[in-house]
Amino acid sequence: MMPKDPVMLLSFINLKLRDYFSSLEVLCEEMDVEQREIVDKLSSIGYRYDQGKNQFIPSGIE
Repeated sequence: MMPKDPVMLLSFINLKLRDYFSSLEVLCEEMDVEQREIVDKLSSIGYRYDQGKNQFIPSGIE
């Protein structure tokens, strides 16, 4: 079960990416969730997915 609150979702997803999954795509496939939903929800609080870091980071950081 994924958290509905965007801040809790951020923490949950970044933990899963760091400890268990090699990419957001793999996480979404394994957990059977829509990648777009996660990206949109975290974008609403100013975060974007960085493939190189395999984490969601603040949108203003390169």
